[in-house]
Amino acid sequence: MAVLAQQIVNGLVLGALIGLIALGYTMVYGIIQLINFAHGEVFMVGAFGAHFLARYVLPEDVRWYVALPAMCLAAVAVSIGVAVAMERLAYRPLIGAHRLAPLITALGVSILLQEVVRVFYPGATAPLAFPRMFVEGHLAIGPVTILWTGVLALAVAPLLAAALHIYVERSRLGRAMRATAQDPDTARLMGISPNRVTLATFVIGAGLAGVGAVLYGIHYTQIDTAIGFQNGIFAFTAAVLGGIGSIRGAMLGAFCIGLVKSLAGQYVWGGVQYDYVWVFVLLILVLMFRPQGFLGRPEGMRA
Repeated sequence: MAVLAQQIVNGLVLGALIGLIALGYTMVYGIIQLINFAHGEVFMVGAFGAHFLARYVLPEDVRWYVALPAMCLAAVAVSIGVAVAMERLAYRPLIGAHRLAPLITALGVSILLQEVVRVFYPGATAPLAFPRMFVEGHLAIGPVTILWTGVLALAVAPLLAAALHIYVERSRLGRAMRATAQDPDTARLMGISPNRVTLATFVIGAGLAGVGAVLYGIHYTQIDTAIGFQNGIFAFTAAVLGGIGSIRGAMLGAFCIGLVKSLAGQYVWGGVQYDYVWVFVLLILVLMFRPQGFLGRPEGMRA
């Protein structure tokens, strides 16, 4: 039982981190029906932005409660900058084009960002150690232990998801997002600019990915250029599993994937070498019986 409880905790921490990326996928698709496969790389460049600040800018003796917020700001700034450039230069010119055009473009942008970081960031050809900018040690609950970085992830990710849900439901921009998702032409007639709404959606999703990148780095203490692709696949799967377009569904799907990956790696045939397989087996089974996902709806903006 102790091992089972430990794996559940590990899975929940992974799910919390994946969920912050999945929110970006689900929001962008909910607004413009675009599967932004480059969103994982937005997460990745955020991690390298935070690493650059900690490695080359901040003094070595800086306190964690100063460094961690500064790294989050750096990661968010880099992620948002990349996302805005991506939306303006790669996606906006393709409005009205065949649906395959932005999809292929997203894959191209993903590869481009990976290679740019790999070639130009010092040492990025190999995994880099991420600074340990948080409280060391762990929280013990009976036989179960959880690193304080994991506690932080479990606290921050649901809080940000809840804040986003409330913002989309109650703010003026949130209403504009939901109107644009339901009918962009009518929204335009009502004075809403779909381009501005789309840009705001990219910005919000990138900001969440930037925070997730820092939480990921301090928890797993290592980053490389592949973390965006690996975690992006999980995040996209989480968004589909929970009901793509649904904020609550994205977090629910992420926690499910984290649990399945962790438990399958411990208990199912093949161990950690095949834990990816069971994640997608779960996705296939859910889509067979509920194609819209756990909390998805056939049409409109999900929240």
